[in-house]
Amino acid sequence: MERSSQTSPLVGFILLGLSAHPRLEKTFFVLILLMYLVTLLGNGVLILVTILDSHLHKPMYFFVRNLSFLDICYTTSSVPLILDSFLTPRKTISFSACFGQMFLSFAMGATECVLLGMTAFDRSVAICNPLRYSVVMSKAAYVPMAAGSWAAGITNSVVQTSQAVKLPFCGDNVINHFTCEILAVLKLACADISINVTSLRITVIIFLGIPVLFIFFSYVFIMATILRIPSEEGRKKTFSTCSAHLTVVIIFYGTIVFMYAKPKSKDPLGTDKQDLSGKLICLFYGVVTAMLNPIIYSLRNKDVKASVKTFVCQKHVSNVALYI
Repeated sequence: MERSSQTSPLVGFILLGLSAHPRLEKTFFVLILLMYLVTLLGNGVLILVTILDSHLHKPMYFFVRNLSFLDICYTTSSVPLILDSFLTPRKTISFSACFGQMFLSFAMGATECVLLGMTAFDRSVAICNPLRYSVVMSKAAYVPMAAGSWAAGITNSVVQTSQAVKLPFCGDNVINHFTCEILAVLKLACADISINVTSLRITVIIFLGIPVLFIFFSYVFIMATILRIPSEEGRKKTFSTCSAHLTVVIIFYGTIVFMYAKPKSKDPLGTDKQDLSGKLICLFYGVVTAMLNPIIYSLRNKDVKASVKTFVCQKHVSNVALYI
């Protein structure tokens, strides 16, 4: 049925998810649930240790704490919906719930882009100007930097979501995705979406292009400073202070680039496989990266690793004491 013949407004959407691959649904339900629990546990522990350990009351760990909280919010905005879609035969979602989920996911994604740029600036100041670090990255500086990142991401999400919610949806209501991803929803609008597409392109430049350039030039200065260190041991020690952040940046932006830059298949027979791979890449971006972030920061940072061990040991001792 053509979209033009449908004139009544939609009251909800149907999420296609993995409906075309029912055998995969139970397997992915278990995998996504386990990864979600690991994400909550890992990021929760990282937030606690950076709050409780006074040695970690530094700008870098303040940004790490924000990133961990953001990862919890981001996954919670979409994973329960994904898990429910694996168990529900008819995967419906109301109009308001769809745009609410879209708002949260979009806000968290944009905020993380800016926060990673702020963290790169922190590392560049710490390595390139260590004597001025405490002055440049004072509490009066890094708290507004983080707050500004959240404000920018949320404001952008308000603009994009409000533009999308005003569109008329009166035809096909099947979203070929796990969640209410904004591009998948816009395709269903029975109106001109050129303004929305232009707005999204501007958003990509601001929240993706600018932070990537900022991070790139920050690491150019960082690498130039590291290469001037005479001893190899000194270079390794200095680089280790930013290796965790660099690893997170590569995974985060690498997944986004791979997700949106891969060429479209011209073979109609390969469309289904391409749709499946695209959905799985989105799952990787939304769940796996959030799960890996606390692991990376813990394994590649001696201070965090020591604090986590102390935290776990204290919990173990306190639990043993309760049974004595």
